[in-house]
Amino acid sequence: MSLYVPPRAVFSSHRATIGALFHSRVPVNPRHRAVVDGDRVLSYGELEARSNRLANALLALGLQRGDRVALLARNRLEYVEVELAAAKAGLILAALNWRLGDRELRHCINLVKPEVVIVQAELTAALDRLDLAPPRKIVLGPEYEGILAAAPHDYPDLDIDPEDGLVILYTSGTTGLPKGALISHRAMIARAMCTASELQMPIGDNFCAWAPFYHMASTDQALGALLRGGTVHVVDGYEPDLLIDILEREEMRFFILMPGMVGPFAAILRARQVKVKGVGMCGAMADLVPREDIAAATLALNAPYNNSFGATETGLPPATSNLIPIGVAPTSLSKRQSAFCELRLVDPDDNEVPVGAPGEVAMRGPTLFSGYWHADETNQQDFRNGWFHMGDVLRRNADGSLDYVDRVKYMIKSGGENIYPAEIEQVMLADARVHEAVVVRRADRKWGEVPVAFVVMADPSLTADDLMARCREHLSSYKRPKEIIFLAADELPRSTTGKVQRHELEARLP
Repeated sequence: MSLYVPPRAVFSSHRATIGALFHSRVPVNPRHRAVVDGDRVLSYGELEARSNRLANALLALGLQRGDRVALLARNRLEYVEVELAAAKAGLILAALNWRLGDRELRHCINLVKPEVVIVQAELTAALDRLDLAPPRKIVLGPEYEGILAAAPHDYPDLDIDPEDGLVILYTSGTTGLPKGALISHRAMIARAMCTASELQMPIGDNFCAWAPFYHMASTDQALGALLRGGTVHVVDGYEPDLLIDILEREEMRFFILMPGMVGPFAAILRARQVKVKGVGMCGAMADLVPREDIAAATLALNAPYNNSFGATETGLPPATSNLIPIGVAPTSLSKRQSAFCELRLVDPDDNEVPVGAPGEVAMRGPTLFSGYWHADETNQQDFRNGWFHMGDVLRRNADGSLDYVDRVKYMIKSGGENIYPAEIEQVMLADARVHEAVVVRRADRKWGEVPVAFVVMADPSLTADDLMARCREHLSSYKRPKEIIFLAADELPRSTTGKVQRHELEARLP
């Protein structure tokens, strides 16, 4: 029996892109606020016209489908319209991290070879210092506004494939140079729909984009909010006064909190007795946050904490949806598998591990990215057998819930046993006197490798004996750290995105 193949026109009708979907949203509410950046406000109609003008201007420069436009800017209103303009013109936006040093920034630009670099005026010196001479540089401000004013405002109705690249977000390596994760229109649309379903995002919601737009936290959520007819409130980083002002004025389903600022922000909210207008849930990445800080933040915002587990490469899946109740300092951070994805936990030979055993996450689903830019060998390895291997290790419990274990590359091999640093770190973080804990490997003549813990205290009364006693209570003997080293928070080496550079800590060990 032969298969029925629908006419080509049927397949063409399935094509949906970010630019086209935003364009279709505009007639529904043209005067509704789309983007708010301090005193600057763009309605849907105004954002449509400005992003159309920029798209037409870029096309007039000779850029073609798949060409890259790099953006070097802090969080600001223009970030959203550049993203939409690239989407409408069939171009790929390379979202550059303005915090990078010269070596890393030069690598990120050279990797994607942009035809145009759009740069914030205050960051032109950093770009010029690289001496890269891109084909065209556009500076935000009078030059940028002049280009928009001279271009037509008509929607460029182009035939763009949903699998075409939309944005390149750079993943911050803890040992090497960043990789460029290519995210397609299809993936971004699926992320918006998955987030709306899993986190029950309402139409017309508010989203506060304070996390950098060069990360998924703001780019994914901002574009998703616009597709749902919502308003994006842009804040240039962690600015407590501005964030509080928005929280007092605007209701929102999801207010993102990042590790490192959860406790301090909760303290500010309590001290000022802030009356939040209404937050449905808060937080992110609970595994990296002290438990007492989670409880404090939920009480201050009167909202449960989002116990998330996703990635730049996957979006919200594979395990974001469980909420930690208000006022609870959790003893367990078990997660629920996200809908709209398939998930396997596998051993090094790609065999599924049994329930209760740790395994690397292998995922399939429509939210997945399209691979790392110009990294064929890495893509072949990470997408082997038709599944994306995240490099993260989870454990599935008998009830189907999932526990985060660690990154594969952080695993410590000690006397034939596998030790995952995150398990030790979580035991220590359960003590309210611990602000931060990082466990690394140290070479050992007898065992091969052993764990050593670096700890930042939240309370000076804490001692190494206290933590060792806790580890004896909650960990097998081979998992207990052989040494605990106290240090100040600013002594932890970090990447520009805040990740602890574990290899630098290991280099300090004898």
